[in-house]
Amino acid sequence: MKTLILICCLSLFTQFNMEAQAELELEASQSMCITGKGEGQDGAINPFYGQNSFAIVENIGEKEFSIRVQQKGKIIKTIAIKKGETKRVTLLIGYELYFDTEAKAKAKVLFEKMTD
Repeated sequence: MKTLILICCLSLFTQFNMEAQAELELEASQSMCITGKGEGQDGAINPFYGQNSFAIVENIGEKEFSIRVQQKGKIIKTIAIKKGETKRVTLLIGYELYFDTEAKAKAKVLFEKMTD
C-alpha cells in the first residue's frame, strides 16, 4: 500500500514539474513577451526557459491574434491563431515567444518540458 501511495505521489510530482499554465488577457494593439525570466517579462514565465520546451497556445477570446518566435531579435516564425484554435510551438534554447494583437484578446498558455 505504501508503494502505491509513493508511486501516485511521484507521478503527480513529475507532472507538476513537466508543465506550467497561465491565462493572459491582451489589450488592443499590444505586443507581449511571454517567455523568459527577468527584465522585460510581460506575461507568463516559461519555467523551462534555457531548455528546449513547447508552448501550447489556445485562443480563448473572441478575436484572432498572432504569436511570433524570435531568437536574438530575429523573427523565426509568425503564427496566426483564430478563435478557438490551439497551436503547439517548439521553443528551442534561446527562443522567445511574443503575442501580438490588434484587438482585445485572451489566451491560455501551457509550457511543457521537451523530453529527450
